Amino acid sequence: MSRRVLPYRVPPEDAVGAEGWRLLVDDGELPLPEALPDWDYGMDLHLSRVVRVDLDLARSRSGLPADAALMLSAVWTATGSRLSGPARQVRLMDSGVVSIPLDIRLRGADLGGVVRLDTALLLADRLDTARPAAPRRAGSVLWSDRAAVRLQGDAPQFPMAVIDFARTSFPEGAAWHLQITGSLESATMGSLLLLVNERNAVTTTAFRNAAKPRPVDRVVLSAVYADVARVMIEHGLNDDDFADVTDFPEGSLGATLVSLFDRLFPGQSITDVRLRRLQSPALFASDLQAAVRIFEVA
Repeated sequence: MSRRVLPYRVPPEDAVGAEGWRLLVDDGELPLPEALPDWDYGMDLHLSRVVRVDLDLARSRSGLPADAALMLSAVWTATGSRLSGPARQVRLMDSGVVSIPLDIRLRGADLGGVVRLDTALLLADRLDTARPAAPRRAGSVLWSDRAAVRLQGDAPQFPMAVIDFARTSFPEGAAWHLQITGSLESATMGSLLLLVNERNAVTTTAFRNAAKPRPVDRVVLSAVYADVARVMIEHGLNDDDFADVTDFPEGSLGATLVSLFDRLFPGQSITDVRLRRLQSPALFASDLQAAVRIFEVA
């Protein structure tokens, strides 16, 4: 395994001992899996681990003073939302061996795609005087590791909210509404929002049972998926920038629409499908219905 060479001294690997991340769920906890295929944006991630640090060894072998302040930092990054942030930071001023519990909760609405968890032991403050080859700058990394979990399965997912349509401009009798905002260059996670009418008990129940759906729930979810796919594809086809030759940034709305288009219309060009929709909208609707395999049981 390759190791990054830093321009300053770092402690040996045994100066830090980190347990693996664990996922806390309603009925206990389990080692963080590689993927959570049943995850949705209403599900927060509650994670924990314990990191043991031999502070004296870490300082001495890095050439740092015995009283140098260190920092244990955990940072998260989500590829689906293109968001990131600090999860936990612990300033370390003690000596000897310390065990630091890290307990973090990440909002599901901020996540998506692959969530990366980076943990690092850092120099907390800048040192104006230090030994040769010792780290000097605040934030210098003495040790780090990374874990990751893939949240999405094969189906496209994006933020969802259950609201009362009677309090909005949406038709009170509608069961759901897909809201699309921003340009094709915008991040997908900030551009899509599936709104479900809390007054429609059949639809809200189907989403609540999505992990273990009943036959009626499968029918409802299939109808929602088909309609959402239709709205997304038509949104793309209505935009002249949505073209076969356009290369959209990873994680953007345009890239998401292209991925969905390629899955529903493999081997077909955007130009041809756009033309078919204009010339024969009824045939296009049937083509799309067949592509999403509406009401089929997986």
